[in-house]
Amino acid sequence: MARLTFLLVALAAAMASAFVPAATVSRGSALSLTSKVKIVVGEGEPIESAIRRFKREVNKSGHLMDLRSKRYFENSQDRKKRKIVQARLRKRLERMQARRLRQQRQ
Repeated sequence: MARLTFLLVALAAAMASAFVPAATVSRGSALSLTSKVKIVVGEGEPIESAIRRFKREVNKSGHLMDLRSKRYFENSQDRKKRKIVQARLRKRLERMQARRLRQQRQ
């Protein structure tokens, strides 16, 4: 069990440090990567399924998207364009979900 915990912690550290800009790491600045992602591994559960659940929880927490967005400087015009594209995608997904719900009711 301790081996599995160590593996999950090492995986989390590797995933978090993979998206930190190289300049930040080399300067040694204080970059805090506090995440509250936690999974409970059942007795006899395969390691693959535990890692899959862990990755899913990390994706749902949004930490990786935040790290990727802070990787490079983004001026206000680029930020505005990105927000418009995100809103367009969000609306499209909402329409698709509403269409699926209507089809299921029929």
